[in-house]
Amino acid sequence: MDYQVVVIGSGPGGYVAAIRCAQLGMKTAIIEKYDTLGGTCLNVGCIPSKALLDSSEHFHNAEHSFKEHGIDINKPKANLKQMIARKSKVVDENVQGIAFLMKKNKIDVHTGLGSFVDKNTIKVTASDGKESQITTEKVIIATGSKPSTLPFIKLDKKRVITSTEALELKEIPKHLVIIGGGVIGLELGSVYARIGSKVSVVEYMDGIIPTMDSTMGKELQKSLKKLGFEFYLNHKVTGVDAKAKEVTITADTPKGEKLELKGDYCLVSIGRRPYTDGLGLENVGVKVTERGQIETDDHLKTSVDNIWAIGDVVKGAMLAHKAEEEGVFVAEQMAGQKPHINYNLIPGVVYTWPEVASVGYTEEQLKEQGRAYKAGKFPYKALGRARASMDTDGLVKVLADKNTDEILGMHIIGARAADMIATGVTAMEYRASAEDVSRMSHAHPTYMEAVKEACLAATENRPIHM
Repeated sequence: MDYQVVVIGSGPGGYVAAIRCAQLGMKTAIIEKYDTLGGTCLNVGCIPSKALLDSSEHFHNAEHSFKEHGIDINKPKANLKQMIARKSKVVDENVQGIAFLMKKNKIDVHTGLGSFVDKNTIKVTASDGKESQITTEKVIIATGSKPSTLPFIKLDKKRVITSTEALELKEIPKHLVIIGGGVIGLELGSVYARIGSKVSVVEYMDGIIPTMDSTMGKELQKSLKKLGFEFYLNHKVTGVDAKAKEVTITADTPKGEKLELKGDYCLVSIGRRPYTDGLGLENVGVKVTERGQIETDDHLKTSVDNIWAIGDVVKGAMLAHKAEEEGVFVAEQMAGQKPHINYNLIPGVVYTWPEVASVGYTEEQLKEQGRAYKAGKFPYKALGRARASMDTDGLVKVLADKNTDEILGMHIIGARAADMIATGVTAMEYRASAEDVSRMSHAHPTYMEAVKEACLAATENRPIHM
């Protein structure tokens, strides 16, 4: 065999799996279809969207809050071309970093479409059509996902776009209509709302970010309305018609009436689908579910004994850090170790401003389980640090077992929530109680004090500063 392990796909799951395999002494190769490493996350997902979110937030602050801070400037002008250029530079730096890590760990990189000839042989087809084959003892499939659409929507990628095209627009939309009130749509909607676009969100469910605790969705909706977002909840999209520089979106309202929205761009953001096109799974008998996900057992092994699958192509949340954990999990199993993943403790984050972060059970899930629980909340507006930074939107919500006080869920909307949620993951990983966290010293003044106060509220309903 040429290799002990071949990883197909170089996104966060794939490249992390390859690095861990190499660290554990396995001769490893990675196959990537595109010319750059890093997959969706580094190239057209997590990293570029965060770069644009940061740029647009700076612009928004310059326009709306600098004066209050005592900073007098002329009216700022959004330079989308430069924002996109800076975003591209950030992406290039990250991609180069992954290439360096491959060399550092002596991982061979094969560029082209990887497809199974048999369970130990993979054909690599380069973009120019040239083919080669490599053999391997074991394979990890980490080919990620692609944006989903609806059958009646034609994605022309000019006016009716996905998140990929939304990262490369040449002009600021006058009216951006977003189909879907999930994470990706709201993040990209925030970018353009901050720099002058009217943004309308059409969502089939009765709330935004519907997979998170409902309190988070309600609070985020309030904040986004301040940015000028319009929300059409419980609306079923029935048509998208693009003509020249205008897109018409039609939908059924909750009352059975017809809604018609006209914009210059329509972002279709209704989720993502597993990407297994061209892999040749049928050649080796790897089973796939009706939803297109690769079937795996509890150890992420497929129906073929030497092939594993991780990340967006398997069940579970489509998150970069979930894929990373699974990459390490599989590599360490191959080396005979006994790793574990607690899927309930993989946090979810929305990088709007305020940010939203969540880990563990939602209040809705606990009610569905019939589990006795208590909830503690603490608002950002009661925090000295939040008032100092003018970031008073948001709250921390802690859910704890009514009898044992063990923390069952932590949900945060507010400044730096994405970083703060790590304390919830840590506490729950070690099965801490709300009282445990409330008795730890938290620096003052910080946003993290809201976590302590929410834990006090959950423990004995005794927050100090409210």
